[in-house]
Amino acid sequence: MLPGSMQPYALTLDKFIDHAAKWHGDTEIVTGGQGDSQRIGYAALRDRANRLSGALIALGLARGDHLATLAWNSQAHIEIWYGAMGMGVVCHTLNPRLAPAHLAAMIDQAQDRVLAVSPGLAPLVEDLLARCPSIAHVILLDEGGAPADRPVTTRARIWDCDELLAQHGAAAAWGGFDEHAPAGLCFTSGTTGRPKGVTYTHRSNYLHTLHMLSADVIGVTARDAVLVAVPMFHANGWGFAFAGPAAGAKLVLPGRHQDGASLARLIDEEGITVAAGVATVWLGLVDHLEQTGGTTPSLQRILLGGSPVPQALMDRLEQRLGCVVQTSWGMTELSPVGTVTPANVPCRVSAKSGRPPMGVDLRLTDEAGRPLTEQRDGEGRLWVRGASAVERYFDHIEPATDADGWFDTGDLARIDADGNLSITGRAKDLIKSGGEWINPGEIEAIVGALPDVALVAVVGRAHPKWGERPVLVVEPRQGATLSDDALIDALRGRIASWWLPDAIIRVAAMPLALTGKIDKMRLRAEHG
Repeated sequence: MLPGSMQPYALTLDKFIDHAAKWHGDTEIVTGGQGDSQRIGYAALRDRANRLSGALIALGLARGDHLATLAWNSQAHIEIWYGAMGMGVVCHTLNPRLAPAHLAAMIDQAQDRVLAVSPGLAPLVEDLLARCPSIAHVILLDEGGAPADRPVTTRARIWDCDELLAQHGAAAAWGGFDEHAPAGLCFTSGTTGRPKGVTYTHRSNYLHTLHMLSADVIGVTARDAVLVAVPMFHANGWGFAFAGPAAGAKLVLPGRHQDGASLARLIDEEGITVAAGVATVWLGLVDHLEQTGGTTPSLQRILLGGSPVPQALMDRLEQRLGCVVQTSWGMTELSPVGTVTPANVPCRVSAKSGRPPMGVDLRLTDEAGRPLTEQRDGEGRLWVRGASAVERYFDHIEPATDADGWFDTGDLARIDADGNLSITGRAKDLIKSGGEWINPGEIEAIVGALPDVALVAVVGRAHPKWGERPVLVVEPRQGATLSDDALIDALRGRIASWWLPDAIIRVAAMPLALTGKIDKMRLRAEHG
């Protein structure tokens, strides 16, 4: 008797958009803007993306080549994304806010051959073309109503996307390659050191998408309208460009406009039920709604990530927006979801980032890398491994993991009795005062719970006797006044007396890194 077998089915990303086109063909992808929003159904988008694959073949791209995108969240970005990945080309997402020299270094390392760009970036493109000989073609994406400036250059062929489709668009075969083939390339933000490239495979992104669709993670469904306010160049937009089509959900992309007024309009007009982005984005939305008296009745859930959020801000979001806030933790190296707090947890604590989905494993160790005997209720260094975790960085020979496949995140963390992760700080952010360590994360969590605090950070300042001393930097909530005594009193008795900050600095707006996280490097430079 012959044993049975199952069908081979490569876990490649073209399957997601094929599924959406066949079973949710009229469900929309919407791109916001200053005027009317752009709209397209999944079936029509799939057709454009597939014909873009044919056009990319005509430009000389083949499996394994790299195409870079320098673009905001838009329909056009999704099209070029699937057009490249569907045919086996690696999509390298770049952050338009980075300095030209940094972008050029990434492009040169990846040897990107085609650059797809959003409107309004002509000067930056001209600068990059002068620095990056590998780029032979530039595709200008259409984002509806955005200024259509053209780079002036003789270094590369400049194409309007619709012009490229008209001349070279053709149906192309998708898939047919190994699921372990590279699909995307994203460089880390540099907040944990020099930016390093993380290559996502089709398989890793496919499995990561299944994580996101789990009920206790994001649980996106075909009944949802999802606002993706996290940039697609930030760890694949946290995977929503895959999860949306996989679930058949309506996908709403804000383009470059992520101010409070623009987001409020999109949420209202498109009936948004689920939204994702860093805390500072939602702080702008809440400020706008409080000033205008607006509401967001359709909104059910917000996914927060990027960095720990103050408890006061989390409470304010839930009360003002009338929705559930799901905290999360992740990294570019994790594709990026590591842990998420389920939406049905009755008492949500901002410091807790939830539990890992199946396929992601966590471990706490001491500073030497030895696993803690008790993994629950103790603090240690956080290591991760799993199907969507990095094994080695792009263009690196040595693995990024230990011999057992564990990746050192550089985070300090606790795991409570129920398996909920709390990031307590970054190992590199610890302040050494008089030979003893001070953890800024613990101070930030206490001050961040005060209702009149919008954002908070603690950094070390050089001290002639103690080596370093903590400095508390606070952005007060709009219209609020905070005395030094009130801030210090909140800390007394909850931390060691020698942990109390030596100075308190108030800022009108907390400096933010290019990913929306608090820019501690700048705070150290200015106040350390």
